[in-house]
Amino acid sequence: MPAYEVVVDVMLKPEILDPAGQAVSNALPSLGLPVATALRIGKHVELVLDAPDEAGALAQATTMAEVLLSNPVIEDFRVRLA
Repeated sequence: MPAYEVVVDVMLKPEILDPAGQAVSNALPSLGLPVATALRIGKHVELVLDAPDEAGALAQATTMAEVLLSNPVIEDFRVRLA
């Protein structure tokens, strides 16, 4: 069975406050860096999965994201091939 590299990006839903993102955004000017008009912090998960095909690997990663990698109440996720 071939191995597929899959990426899962997990982000807080837009309506959820992001204190970590806000802290980084507030720190940028004090470091002499340009101000970001929007900044949010999330999780980036890289997986190598054995699956019969790309669709199977994406389905496995989607299930993992729904069950373990994200909190569906406050987070959205996106699954893609690396």
